[in-house]
Amino acid sequence: MNVTNKSELLGKRIDCLDKGFVRLIDVMGDDAAIVQAARVSYGDGTKTINEDRGLIRYLMRQRHTSPFEMVEFKFHIKLPIFVARQWVRHRTANLNEYSGRYSEMRDEFYIPVPDQIRPQNKSNKQGRESQPIPPEIARKVTIEYEKTQTRLYEEYRSFLDKDIARELARINLPLSMYTEWYWKIDLHNLFHFLRLRLDEHAQYEIRVYAAIMADIVKYFVPLAYEAFEDYNLGSVSFSKHELKVLKNMLIIQKPGDELFSDAGISIGEKREFIEKIEKILNLT
Repeated sequence: MNVTNKSELLGKRIDCLDKGFVRLIDVMGDDAAIVQAARVSYGDGTKTINEDRGLIRYLMRQRHTSPFEMVEFKFHIKLPIFVARQWVRHRTANLNEYSGRYSEMRDEFYIPVPDQIRPQNKSNKQGRESQPIPPEIARKVTIEYEKTQTRLYEEYRSFLDKDIARELARINLPLSMYTEWYWKIDLHNLFHFLRLRLDEHAQYEIRVYAAIMADIVKYFVPLAYEAFEDYNLGSVSFSKHELKVLKNMLIIQKPGDELFSDAGISIGEKREFIEKIEKILNLT
């Protein structure tokens, strides 16, 4: 991200897809606010940066989420309606959207680049294949998208010209139309959003927005984002039955010190890891 200080990011438009954008409007709090909330009995300057980092990482590992809720981000986002309908499944946020009842809808629609026009994935019912369809078919699809969008917007304008109410004139407009909203969310729930929407199985279009927002978050709370990457984004979970399979795979002994030599984990993490192994081995 080509900025030299945090203030440059406030209000900066970062383009997404063909006509969308993300703009950071405001931020409340930083890494220090997370630490302050966790250490309510301490004053400023009583701990070092390394100790703050260690605490934040501990909070993330142990899922102590409330200190992360002390930080909030507010974004102005322009996005296609079909992306917005996925986005609002994350209900732990404050949202105010552009209204087609009060204002006329703009002639702005999303058309995927040909490389992103792909066949249905055979094993994933809600996703697309990794390889695009032949270029000549992709070009025909984009032409059809544009023709339909143009026709439906012309129909919308004709309804307005006939003095049909805006709230009725809009109802045939397609999901590819762009909308805008202000979206405010605390860091804990923003991390949950990013974990799901940065995943390779998430739809490409929403991943584009998530990646830009992740870069913004990383800039403002680097210690928290580092912990999020290490213990959330870069981790996996196991079901009770999967843990029983792991138990059968493990050698029945505590891991030796040599296993930790290049793992880059702290003494506390080593202890917690051994406790997890023992828990697996004690499964009945």
